[in-house]
Amino acid sequence: MTIIIRGDIVFTPRPDRFTVLEDGCVAVGDDGRVTQVAGSPSDIRLRGTRASGDRIVPTDDAAPRSTVDSGEPEPRVIDRRGCLVIPSFVDLHVHAPQYPMAGVGLDEQLLRWLENTTFPVESHFADPQVAGTWYRRFLHRIWRVGTLRFSAFATLHEESTLMLMGLCQESGLRPVVGKVNMDRNAPEELLESTRDSLESTRRIIGKSRAATPDIGYVVTPRFVPSTTPELMEGLGEIVREFGLPVQSHLDENRSEVEWVRRLHPDVPTYAQVYDRFGLMPEGRTIMAHCIWMTQTERRLLRERGVWAAHCPQSNLNLASGLMPVRRDLDAGIKVCVASDVAAGHDPSMPRQIVSAIETSKAKTFETGHENDRPLALSEAFYMATKRPGEFFGAIGRGRVGTFEPGCDFDALVIREEDGNPLDLPPEGKLARFIYDGDDRDILERWIAGRTVPEPFA
Repeated sequence: MTIIIRGDIVFTPRPDRFTVLEDGCVAVGDDGRVTQVAGSPSDIRLRGTRASGDRIVPTDDAAPRSTVDSGEPEPRVIDRRGCLVIPSFVDLHVHAPQYPMAGVGLDEQLLRWLENTTFPVESHFADPQVAGTWYRRFLHRIWRVGTLRFSAFATLHEESTLMLMGLCQESGLRPVVGKVNMDRNAPEELLESTRDSLESTRRIIGKSRAATPDIGYVVTPRFVPSTTPELMEGLGEIVREFGLPVQSHLDENRSEVEWVRRLHPDVPTYAQVYDRFGLMPEGRTIMAHCIWMTQTERRLLRERGVWAAHCPQSNLNLASGLMPVRRDLDAGIKVCVASDVAAGHDPSMPRQIVSAIETSKAKTFETGHENDRPLALSEAFYMATKRPGEFFGAIGRGRVGTFEPGCDFDALVIREEDGNPLDLPPEGKLARFIYDGDDRDILERWIAGRTVPEPFA
């Protein structure tokens, strides 16, 4: 049966403006995918529609279709008039085991923070009881803030990684998850042999395909300093063999970049190290941060179709730098907004959207960047919905992040705001939610046409 969700529909098929259907409708088929968007339920029952500016209207030759004559059941209308209906958020860079340390140790920069705060916390995830407790809390929080699809780093522990994937399956959320691979430059309790790392990765891939079919696997070398050439070569073979995506870090911190240069003096740039070992598969790669890229690296990311995960809150917290977002967008790079929990202390994507906008404005105070155009709200919203949602479509796990026909209906219903004297249009209500709302404003969460109940409450 087709369902029709009625409300103030707002989404961004393109980054430069919102598409708005005030008191509009989204029709969703039995498969959970959007079939049409229109101005009213009666319009949905027409054979055809056409675009008129930012509105979707019937075609001139369309005629009402009789559901009685066709034998089809009458569509069920879900009335959410007065509420916003927006795509749910997609976070392409989050560290699930770091959730317990959100806000901790942020007086330090990246490498010292990893050594003194991150690694000690992640070592506790060798204990499945600790992992289960904190992964449930993490997934509950992610659900609350409306991030229904994401790409998560786990730890190097096989049992705990499989547990995270199992809990994701149980929760109804649909992320991709990767076991972290590390065989050098880490505390002893977080080091594994190259062979063990590769064998464990293969076992998780095999087990998860049967046990957690809605949860994808993403190959996850932590970053170049923690992975030997032998491990990267082996991971590249796994990527080719299984056609898997890759996630890692790139050009986050100047000390990190210099460290990579010393480790691989024969490779011109950090990005080219990943590429040399087959860890930048075309159209299936996420690289987080990308603050200090060279022009050579920008060209490589564009050529490989890499998603560059911009983590503005994290970059400020660890004093890593201000990503030149406008320059990267102008270079044709697929930039999205991400949380990077826990260096980003807040998993809320609206908070990251605001931080991305503010950071782009701050960048214009740097010499040489005075003429960079700051991000508009529609652009930053696009970078937290449709742009990262395209990654899931590219790896065969559903096009999401927008209400265009053929996309999975992943959505949030945001409650109507009572008594605002401005009588705000939908765009204004969305801005209020992004800048000043929170999870208490989210009434419903939908994935692929079905509501997702609160997990692990």
